[in-house]
Amino acid sequence: MPTTDRLIDVRTEIPRVRHALIFDTFAGLPTGTAFVLVNDHDPKPLGYQLAAENPGEYSWEYLEEGPEVWRVRIGRIAAA
Repeated sequence: MPTTDRLIDVRTEIPRVRHALIFDTFAGLPTGTAFVLVNDHDPKPLGYQLAAENPGEYSWEYLEEGPEVWRVRIGRIAAA
């Protein structure tokens, strides 16, 4: 039975809580699942941070690349 990825839209969140929300969501992901991040700018720096803190544990796939909305599917491919 296919599941739908959780949608995390941070566009309405104040900037200082965005990363905490995203990292908390990633931390709670079981292996083999993902969520879709919706943002108002390219979250590429977030990808660098995920890579540094979770090497080999995540996937990153752009679904939409601006100019007003970015959507990235972020998945857990391995356990910490």
